[in-house]
Amino acid sequence: AEEESQSLSECIMTDLANDEQPNKDREANQEEDSTPSPYAVKVDPEQDDKATELKLCSAKRPHMRAFHFSWWGFFIAFFIWFAIAPLLPIIKHDLDLDKEDIWTSNIFAVAFDIVMRFVFGSLCDKYGARILMGIILMVASIPTACIGLINSLTGLILVRLFIGLAGSTFVCCQCWTSRMFTKEIVGVANGMVGGWGNVGGGATQLIMGSALFPLFKFLMDGNETLAWRTVCIVPAVVAFLTGIVIIKFSDDCPKGAYRDLKKSGEMPEISAAASFRGAAIDFNTWILFIQYACCFGVELTVNNAAVSFFQSEFDLSTEAASAIASIFGFMNLFARGIGGYASDWAMNKMKMRGRILVQALFLLLEGVCIFIFVEMTSLAGSIIMLTIFSIFVQAAEGSTYGVVPYVNAKATGSVAGIVGAGGPTGAVSFGLIFRQLAPRTAFSVMAGIVLASGVLSVLITIKNHRGILFGADRDGDTIIVPRMEEDEEEFPKAVDASDKEDGEYHNNST
Repeated sequence: AEEESQSLSECIMTDLANDEQPNKDREANQEEDSTPSPYAVKVDPEQDDKATELKLCSAKRPHMRAFHFSWWGFFIAFFIWFAIAPLLPIIKHDLDLDKEDIWTSNIFAVAFDIVMRFVFGSLCDKYGARILMGIILMVASIPTACIGLINSLTGLILVRLFIGLAGSTFVCCQCWTSRMFTKEIVGVANGMVGGWGNVGGGATQLIMGSALFPLFKFLMDGNETLAWRTVCIVPAVVAFLTGIVIIKFSDDCPKGAYRDLKKSGEMPEISAAASFRGAAIDFNTWILFIQYACCFGVELTVNNAAVSFFQSEFDLSTEAASAIASIFGFMNLFARGIGGYASDWAMNKMKMRGRILVQALFLLLEGVCIFIFVEMTSLAGSIIMLTIFSIFVQAAEGSTYGVVPYVNAKATGSVAGIVGAGGPTGAVSFGLIFRQLAPRTAFSVMAGIVLASGVLSVLITIKNHRGILFGADRDGDTIIVPRMEEDEEEFPKAVDASDKEDGEYHNNST
């Protein structure tokens, strides 16, 4: 009886201990949950602490600081890139240039940007977008300050060529937000920073053509030549200071600077060449390259052509034509973000097929609206159609970069760089068309090319995702590993075939 009593007591004590253990576990979990997060936004640890939400009124490091610095840096890049655009009619007169000369300078203004976007995409993967964006702004501010020294067509071409380096900040802008936000909201994030940055195109027309130039002309006692030769010092100084601020007061990724993470071993060294090669051999990258040429390339072309178009077609002053042209750029305040939001929404409803359908729809509507714009013979009608087709142009830009992060997750920067290079490539191509043809005819040719690019969406087929015509949806990222019992063999039930090939196994079990 004594032995039975002792055995019973031991059983009771064991049961009590077992009952207390879950309570201790729950208390430990509660303490862990109550630990304040080092971030100002909710993050997903499975996606390298990327943010799962946007807090637009916050500028706290690292996520939202990077968000706001990325769009502001791109905005300032546009400010210096197109600071000269509203002044071209006056420069044309002072330097005795013709229409072909001006369009030649427009082409060179985006030519250097093409090359550097290819380069900076892979460099963003290796060094991070923050440092590159700051350096680009500071370097591009130097030729901007030299605009006043131009005395010939050769000088105009050389200055605009090197200022075009500023356009490659777009790649940094998109890589930075792709590094900070999860795939579920990256379409909206990329769309908003790209769109708000693109507002710089419209703001530049208004600030330089309708505000700063008249102010400097007043200060120079009505001397237009002295006014355009001095006014570009303002955007140059702003750009240089912005570059310094971006480098000193922001982060490369949620966990800090790439340099520190590589030193601590938390981040592997990345080969820029391998990253570029992985992006370049993917067929989808080049379809998106063509489509981006037909939306952002169109925007760059309109930024260069709008003031001259409204002056020649409706006999407007530089100030009035600049104000109207600025409408096109100001649609970026919401239009590009709408494109990214529509892409994310379609992803939730129809997965990748939805993103691609949204992309095709925006491009087709853009082409149709350009055709209608060409047919407008009244100033009011032209302004209305300029506004409408601007919305679809920029929405297509946003939806393009809703697809980009899925093409090759290991080389997002390189994919973004190659696709981004499509924009200035399109601008050069369309610039050659505008250089040779009458404005309305050139707009019609451009509209036809845009429509054709929309049809190319049927060929986009991204690995593990269903396209419009090809492919199938399957979970290629998750590997299921069951809970092991003592007598079970330690081997996962399901391993994705693509990860077997890569030799990568990710344990997502608890």
